[in-house]
Amino acid sequence: MDLSNLKPAPGSVTHKTRIGRGPGSGKGGTSTRGHKGAKSRSGYSRKIGFEGGQMPLQRRLPKFGFKNINRVAYKAINLDLIAALAEAKNLQTIGLEELRNAGYIRRKQLVKILANGTVATALNIEAHAFSAAAKAAIEAAGGTAKTI
Repeated sequence: MDLSNLKPAPGSVTHKTRIGRGPGSGKGGTSTRGHKGAKSRSGYSRKIGFEGGQMPLQRRLPKFGFKNINRVAYKAINLDLIAALAEAKNLQTIGLEELRNAGYIRRKQLVKILANGTVATALNIEAHAFSAAAKAAIEAAGGTAKTI
């Protein structure tokens, strides 16, 4: 046996049904499209959400929700992550540049420091916002929390 003898398994490969090739084929006439209606016409493409004239689901359901265009989105960074970063890289001051280099934030993200975890050493931390508990924890350890 070699590559020239290979064949697919019997019945696994079938020819595509050729529709619209005369009445003798059994698939002529309306060419499997049925009689009349939009689906029988050439160029028909179903619109997304169309339900045959019935009121579509997205129009039957009530509208809800609200997008506040003035919302300020912060990237939340916890104190335990900052403590681990300071310990690993032997840092006293942690700002946006250090967080960016460590891969915790992207270039234009705003940062808010949250109080999940503890800080053992005195650290000087710069961020766009601090939770009240995080600020208290940083200052209790002898560090400073500077808002940019």
